[in-house]
Amino acid sequence: MILRSASSSLASASRQLLPHLQRHVRPSSSSSTVNADEIAFFSRLSSEWWDEQGEFKYLHRMNPPRVRFIVDKLRAAALEEELDGHPSQPTEAGRELAGLRALDIGCGGGLLSESLARLGARTLGIDASPSNVQMAALHLSADPALTSRVAYQHVSAEDLAREQAGQFDVVCAMEVLEHVDEPAQFLKAAGALVKPGGHLFLSTISRTPLAQLLTITLAEHVLREVSVGTHTYSKFVKPSELTSFFRSEVGWLSHAGGEGALLKRKEAEVRGIIYVPWKGVWEVAPEGAPGSTWANYLFWARKPREGEGKGR
Repeated sequence: MILRSASSSLASASRQLLPHLQRHVRPSSSSSTVNADEIAFFSRLSSEWWDEQGEFKYLHRMNPPRVRFIVDKLRAAALEEELDGHPSQPTEAGRELAGLRALDIGCGGGLLSESLARLGARTLGIDASPSNVQMAALHLSADPALTSRVAYQHVSAEDLAREQAGQFDVVCAMEVLEHVDEPAQFLKAAGALVKPGGHLFLSTISRTPLAQLLTITLAEHVLREVSVGTHTYSKFVKPSELTSFFRSEVGWLSHAGGEGALLKRKEAEVRGIIYVPWKGVWEVAPEGAPGSTWANYLFWARKPREGEGKGR
């Protein structure tokens, strides 16, 4: 009876979640979730990607803590894997991604792609904006040490998933989810690109009044730190919606405990990432810190290996 009740609650939560994740659907002959207006908007700004005091200065400041979060989760996951009988090759400090294949979805000018490559990963950055891809390639060409480890491609996640499903140890989609038309389809494509046993990292914004105040009212309209129109409040996704989707629709997370259950340490984690203005830096909040995920947050999930089962 308890299991039946939990299953019913989960199904109900899934029905409530899907309309939000799918409500930005537009008729198209392509299955891509790319929004032409969003791509045109960011293409106009492509020349500013590597200006650390320009339009993307907050992404430059956000990149180091995002990378540290990725490294910390991969270290912790490697330890868990070793305890479970799946030992991995030890890595040296600063080369924690050596031997891994990484994908950076929505790579923009290549900020994260280059960081992943410096940590040893063979990295593919993809973007729906050809201008962004050109800018990323141009910046990469100035560093011969990286050119053999990074490649860029003008392609959507959905199209790449049809060609290279299950080929990447690490898949990142940072500050992308809040800009796509069909988040449910996008998340499934991103998940399909991850190898069994691999890792998915997302960074996005929760749909709360605080997030609207900080990212739209203040950042866009009052302080003019980013261009007006950068964000659309209705496209923000709450952490609870994201984790519910990966439980019920993607099947990576345990159903134990039903909706609202704590995430299992080996399966997924949500952490707030907060801008501290008096320091001029972003900081990853302590796990479970009250209110820390009400605006920007990070999400990590591990794709189950074959035989581990889904929705276990």
